[in-house]
Amino acid sequence: MEVGESNYALLSSPYDSFMQKHLQHYGYFTGRSEVVKKYGFVPSKPQLITHSSDSDSSSSDEEQGPPHRRRSPHEHSEYKGRPLITDPKTAFRQNRLRCGLYLRSQNDESSFEPRWPTEIEVLPESRVRHIDVQPKQPELFNKPNPKDHMPYVRSADEDNGRTVFNYNPETCGYYMRSRIGGNRDGCRQAAVKIRDSDDTTVLFESRFESGNLMKAVQVGEFEYELYLRYDLYTKRNTQWFYFRLQNTQANKRYRFTIVNFFKSSSLYSNGMRPLMYSVHDAENNKIGWRRWGEEIVYYRNNLTAPDNPSANMYSLTWTCKFPNDNDTYYFAHCYPYTYSDLQDYLNGIQGDRVKSQYCKQKVLCRSLAGNFVYMLTITSPPALSPVPEQQLKKGVVISARVHPGETNSSWMMKGLLDFLLSDSADAKLLRDTFVFKIIPMLNPDGVIVGNYRCSLSGRDLNRNYKTILKDAYPSIWHTREMIKRFMTEIELVLYCDFHGHSRKQNVFIYGCENKHLPKERLKERIFPAMFGKNDISKFSYDSCRFKVQKSKEGTGRVVMWSMGIKNSYTLEATFCGSTQSEQAGHQFTTRDFESIGYHFLDSLLDYSDPDPTKRNRIFDEIENDLRQSIRLKLLSRGINPTSLSDIDLDQFSSDEDSSDDAGSDSSADDGLPKHLEVIAAAKVRLKKPRKQPEISFKLSD
Repeated sequence: MEVGESNYALLSSPYDSFMQKHLQHYGYFTGRSEVVKKYGFVPSKPQLITHSSDSDSSSSDEEQGPPHRRRSPHEHSEYKGRPLITDPKTAFRQNRLRCGLYLRSQNDESSFEPRWPTEIEVLPESRVRHIDVQPKQPELFNKPNPKDHMPYVRSADEDNGRTVFNYNPETCGYYMRSRIGGNRDGCRQAAVKIRDSDDTTVLFESRFESGNLMKAVQVGEFEYELYLRYDLYTKRNTQWFYFRLQNTQANKRYRFTIVNFFKSSSLYSNGMRPLMYSVHDAENNKIGWRRWGEEIVYYRNNLTAPDNPSANMYSLTWTCKFPNDNDTYYFAHCYPYTYSDLQDYLNGIQGDRVKSQYCKQKVLCRSLAGNFVYMLTITSPPALSPVPEQQLKKGVVISARVHPGETNSSWMMKGLLDFLLSDSADAKLLRDTFVFKIIPMLNPDGVIVGNYRCSLSGRDLNRNYKTILKDAYPSIWHTREMIKRFMTEIELVLYCDFHGHSRKQNVFIYGCENKHLPKERLKERIFPAMFGKNDISKFSYDSCRFKVQKSKEGTGRVVMWSMGIKNSYTLEATFCGSTQSEQAGHQFTTRDFESIGYHFLDSLLDYSDPDPTKRNRIFDEIENDLRQSIRLKLLSRGINPTSLSDIDLDQFSSDEDSSDDAGSDSSADDGLPKHLEVIAAAKVRLKKPRKQPEISFKLSD
């Protein structure tokens, strides 16, 4: 059987097949409407007996569905009479369990391993690791050439090409259960076998953490058409890619074409190159990820979208030569940063005796799959803080990675944490002045499975901050409720969610204008303006937007603003590079992304300076710039104001300064979680009235 002909539905194990049908009938389709309203799905019996609190986390057996009741370690007889901690590394992880979590199995270390949906195959190999080494020379933008080749998609016809890799997990359409290691049957053969030493077929693989490649079709000796996997339980959202290649030859020109993108525009048309990693060069020459590829073109192709036959898909094509024979290579859309990378980073903080004094870690909640959503509280303890007790600290909330494919947001978060936890004078001042609540990864499930935008609910979490479905969107619900409680304890001066942007260059901010508060109007622009002055080589104030659009009402930025946080922002960083100052034309590295986190904190210090001189000066500049903008518009209409001071700023309309959908890289809320959508559809079918047979009556005379 060819790889491309594998029938995954027929190959499913009898156990998984039975459990899927069992849960479908008894778990989701029995019409338990009141329970579904309360929980978001039908929970297990222990959860019905004692529902968890706002800050709870679920337990986990080998396979996990809905959350269970929390129990203490003393409820497990197997832990009695022996030490819980057997490894220093395990000790650091156990120290994070301060919200009442218990160890999930006798294998303490495996309790923290990534949990995957049970239908997902995961390679039984050691974890993929990459070194983080900066390039020795700046990596310049690619210069597009209109004459570059734009290949027609040949694999649309199954008779054209040879499928050399095919992995498209069969699902029931929504998430049901998770398991460490994913599918209990392991991995089937997804790639072809090399016939002999003369076989030049490239071997592809993506069944590792954060990997994404669905299919590879060979259409020439050194030419391949690639299909990305859609976000799990959806038919959309292809942008993130991350896959492995082996059996390549040095100095042969290869062409790779990804053929199923949805977006009509891309940074690949404006200088961006894919990232490539050589295992040989990393081990022997200390070379990390580097921008790679020539003849890069992004264009509309001849495939139709799976959910809209009237719309076409888009292709990204590039050519390249590999430097080594017998090497292992990786390609990625952006620098990978996995859930396991975050675990290692947090272990390092917890293991540092100094940092752990002012950085307290806890588990905010568990995700749908049972992975931990961590929250850090960073501030100087009272014994170490020189701030007088009567001078209250202020609060700051920062989050990242709500969209799993935006890995640059994790690198920005890493830079922010590196600086905030350092021993520099400014870092100490920040810890003395503020209480930071930081959630470094809001969507660990999506990160683990290699999604671009959605969680395992099949929905965009950043459209559901108003949700009441605690168990369908746990990280979002718990974040919002945590912030509500935090606001009752402290003055919260700033909220910011870190993101990546796939169609605009530079770094910029989306904010919320306070136009209905005359005394606060335009003040939301002060922090972004300071950011622009502190990081002139990457941050573009001109790209910042402050309109609150109806389509964004469910985003973190708008919901937190509506709760009363006037400085509520989304920080966007391009996947490509800068068009600013001396860094113009340079693609960003991990060091560049990390520096954005530093400049964010540097700007926060400026903004919070007790001396208002700098804030007032920036505010005057903002008003003057807006008056100049209004003056130009009036002149274009034949009106000549006598002076700038005569211009009324109320004439300024944010409608002309909006963050339009094409630029903001976002989409509208796309409905219920997938499992509730199935329930709703089933109820509609059940409620349809049956057609009654026609009965005719003959009237007698």
